[in-house]
Amino acid sequence: MADNNSDPVVVIGLGRFGTSLALELIRRGTEVLAIDNRPKVTQSLAGHITQIATADSTDIEALRQLGVPDFYRAVVAIGGDVEASILTTSLLAELEIDDIWAKAISIQHGRILNRIGAHHVVFPEHDMGERVAHLVSGRLMDYMQVDENFALAKTTPPKEYVGIPLGRSNLRRKYGVTIVAVKSPDEEFTYATADTELTYGDVILVSGRTEEVERFAELP
Repeated sequence: MADNNSDPVVVIGLGRFGTSLALELIRRGTEVLAIDNRPKVTQSLAGHITQIATADSTDIEALRQLGVPDFYRAVVAIGGDVEASILTTSLLAELEIDDIWAKAISIQHGRILNRIGAHHVVFPEHDMGERVAHLVSGRLMDYMQVDENFALAKTTPPKEYVGIPLGRSNLRRKYGVTIVAVKSPDEEFTYATADTELTYGDVILVSGRTEEVERFAELP
C-alpha cells in the first residue's frame, strides 16, 4: 500500500488514548479499523467506529483474519499491559507493516518497542505533562514541542517589543526566536512581517530553540 496520509489506519487498544485517536482520525476523514480484546469496550464504541473488532492482538492469525497485513499504518495504543504491547508490536513488524506507531508508558518500554520494530514511539502521558507544565509555569497560552529542542509557543508580546516594527526589534539576535504570526483582538492570525507592530492586546506565535522560547515567554 502506498504511503499516503489518507490511507486507512489500524488502531489496536481502545483505552482513553486509543479511543481518542481513533475518533479523531475518523473525524478527519481517515478510515479506521479499531481492535480491542474487551467485548464491552468494542460494543460501546460500535456506534461511533464503523470498523471495530474484538480480537486478541497477540495472536498473529487473528490479525491476519482481520486483514491487518493489508494496512500501511498501524498504531499500538495498548498502555496498561506492557507484555501485550510488546507482543503486538513485534507481530506487526513480522507482518511487515510499513509504519508502526506505538504508545509507551516508560522510557524502558519505549526502547524495547523501538528495538522490536516500532518506527515511532509516543509517550502521551509524559508529553501532555510536559506541555501542561509549560502552560502552568508562565505566560504561555499554548505550547508544542516540534522537535527534540525546537518549540512553537502561543503567548503575548513582552512590553519592550510593543509598538516597534519587528524588522527593527533585533528580536532574533537578542533572544534567538522568531515571531511567526500575530493575532489582533477580534481578528484572525496573520503572518508576521518586518513591518508588523505588536500591541498589548495581541497574541503571538513564537518559534525557536526550546530554552530560548521559554526565556522569551518569561519576559514582562
